[in-house]
Amino acid sequence: MTGVAGEHGRHGEYVGIGPLDEYPIHQLPQPVAWGGSSDRHFYDRSYFNCHDRSGDIMLITGLGFYPNLGTKDAYVLVRRGDVQTAVHLSDAADPRGGDRMEQRVGGYRVEVVEPLRELRVVLEETEGIAVDLRWRGLHPVIQELPHVMRQGPGTVLNAQRFAQVGSWEGRIAIDGEEIAVTPELWTGSRDRSWGIRPQGEPVTPGRPAEPPFDGMWWLYVPIGFDEFCLCVIIQETPDGYRTVNDCTRVWRDGRVEQLGWPRVEIRYEPGTRVPTGATLACTTPDGRPLTFEVTSHLPTPIHVGGGYGGDSDWAHGTWKGTGFTERVTYDMNDPAVAGRVMFGVIDHVGSATVHGPGAGVPDGTEGWGLFEHGALGRHDPSGFTDWFDVSGG
Repeated sequence: MTGVAGEHGRHGEYVGIGPLDEYPIHQLPQPVAWGGSSDRHFYDRSYFNCHDRSGDIMLITGLGFYPNLGTKDAYVLVRRGDVQTAVHLSDAADPRGGDRMEQRVGGYRVEVVEPLRELRVVLEETEGIAVDLRWRGLHPVIQELPHVMRQGPGTVLNAQRFAQVGSWEGRIAIDGEEIAVTPELWTGSRDRSWGIRPQGEPVTPGRPAEPPFDGMWWLYVPIGFDEFCLCVIIQETPDGYRTVNDCTRVWRDGRVEQLGWPRVEIRYEPGTRVPTGATLACTTPDGRPLTFEVTSHLPTPIHVGGGYGGDSDWAHGTWKGTGFTERVTYDMNDPAVAGRVMFGVIDHVGSATVHGPGAGVPDGTEGWGLFEHGALGRHDPSGFTDWFDVSGG
């Protein structure tokens, strides 16, 4: 008897068939372990952020599988004051997908307690850092619009994602210091995304893109209020053309509203591209205006140790060998580190107040969550003329 693809494992097992194939979850006529695309950049990843309301600490973490690269990895990134610390873990992925049922990389794991409602994130003590946190969603998940980016004839990104705001409970340990995490004070957002996105080692680029990549403007704001959660996703080209516009409010009872085409004003720290806040002017489906005033309480550049957006120290999906771990610490006042900040996306501990006739809650009601922004390269509406231009105040 031969396998579907004529391939057998070392002991006669079909290459690719694994535990997930026992369940009626197939979407393609092939084993679940094989990605729906042969693109080397196919991925499936989780992202979490965790913070209190002080602006003193932000923890960002996640785990990813890269089936066509044969790798899996995880990271924990902590910003406290002027120090940012990263723990990286990487390993070989099971070619039959069995480890996707037990999401684990070394001493890091994500446990699904109740799908779409409750999870547990654990990092056993690694390089002086340990985490044991339980996530509980405060509102239903938000299915975001598909996110597609093309450069010339090629697809750079083609992904699906869902987001959720929630609370955290548990502990964070850093070099022997225990930080208690209580759901009354600690909140954040999470997302799951999968599809095609640049991962792993660089590949030969081929013909240069025309026109060349001059930059990207990005805003992602999932914030939770007592009665509803807000999720704003906007991406613009250097001339301000909006390639992604998704502004959704989900009420605690499950009602979903689209809040139109937000008008956005970002406020930057003078001489930088680090935002201090933003104003989002939205509209309810029946035409009533509402405004969200967003404030940054702590910026955490996710391309400094987090593996995103050209991080020079850690790239998701890169083969590091089996059982790899490392810890990297950054002084955010070091000019060599500070100089990298404007060339990537920054995640902020964010708060927001809502105002206007369409608020649906008392004027000035406050919410907390993620304020993620990046102004990379040229962006005409912001007045940034090239990659090195900064805000004048």
